[in-house]
Amino acid sequence: MEQTHALGRRKAAVARVYLTAGNGNITINGRPLEDYFKEETLRYVVMQAFEATGTAGQFDTKITIVGGGIKGQAEAVRLGIARALCEVDKEAYRSTLKAAGFLTRDAREVERKKPGQPGARRRFQFSKR
Repeated sequence: MEQTHALGRRKAAVARVYLTAGNGNITINGRPLEDYFKEETLRYVVMQAFEATGTAGQFDTKITIVGGGIKGQAEAVRLGIARALCEVDKEAYRSTLKAAGFLTRDAREVERKKPGQPGARRRFQFSKR
């Protein structure tokens, strides 16, 4: 199997995922998974696509992440891994990943701040007199 790559995005985070046949090593920006994502919940989010398809430990994964916070980065990696698994074997994995909701891009972004007010929707306090 040659290298398969896919792109995952969430909020401001962009993750490029490269899958090769191997024994389950995950490297993120040159660091191991446990070193990059310290929280167990974030590591769980990253591994969800592998766990759903039963392919944990079958692929070596090299990931580069740019932008966003750690939660958005973890979810971007999950989407990238799910898309890469679909590239590997569409018939076997696509239905499982689709049913779990891992192939859907979460398009919610932060609304921009508007001029003349302190936030996106928040207004300065109105004073009649």
